[in-house]
This record gives sequence, C-alpha cells and structure tokens, in this order.
Amino acid sequence: MLSRHDRVLERFGNIAIGSGGAARLHVAGDDVTPRGDFRVAWIDRHSRFGEFFGLDYPTPRAALRAWREGRIGGPSLRAIVRAFQHGRLPPQDTALGGDIGIHGLGEDSPAVQRHVNWTDGCIALSNRQLRRLARWVHVGTRVMIR
Repeated sequence: MLSRHDRVLERFGNIAIGSGGAARLHVAGDDVTPRGDFRVAWIDRHSRFGEFFGLDYPTPRAALRAWREGRIGGPSLRAIVRAFQHGRLPPQDTALGGDIGIHGLGEDSPAVQRHVNWTDGCIALSNRQLRRLARWVHVGTRVMIR
C-alpha cells in the first residue's frame, strides 16, 4: 500500500517477498524479508529487475537485536550505527546481509508472482506496479514493511 498523510494512494496486490517469509530480522542467505521501518537509500534505474529501490537495511535497531542475539559482533554493530549517524548506507556485507529493496520482475515471467514468494529478501512487484510506484519514490522515502 502506498499512502501519504494517512491517505491511501495505491494498493498493490500479488506481490512477492522472500522465499523464507517475513521476520523481524534478516540474516545473510536466509531469504527472509525484514520487517521494520526503512528509508530508500539508493535507486538503481538500470537493475536487471527494471528498477531497484534499495533500503537502508540493516538499521541500528536490527543490528542491536542481532548483537543481543549473538548474530553479529561489536565491530559490525558499531559500523552500522556509525553509518546511520553519518547519513551513509550501512555496511551491506555483515552477517545481516544487505541489498534489500523493492524491485520489479525485469524480464522474468509475471506468472512467478502468482505462485510463490521467490526473492532473496526483497519485495517484488510486477513491472507495471513498479512503474506506478516509481512516480512516488525518491531517496529518503519511508518504507514500512509489516
């Protein structure tokens, strides 16, 4: 759902998420879509998926949770927090992974969306849905994954 000032602008059905479902924490290689509040940190308009709206994952909140659970060490936690404090993209190569975003199907068949969650942790829309969404998205756009 796309909203602005509590007004629904668009609803997108038949999306795909990570093949591992959605959870509070994504770890590299688990194919889980992380839940939480994010910002669009970068946009790749020439992605193999058509466009890619990269999110600022992992967030300090996710990193602190992972550190408390023993999934990452202090240096990774500090690097993620420091990146946010300085307005930079957090490290994408910690045990929490990265390159999480919203994208289209590119050249893949739209049929895949109807049958399975297939991403490595991203949110996939149809190419048509992504073009509609792209009108509203810019670096800094807030994204809530519930």
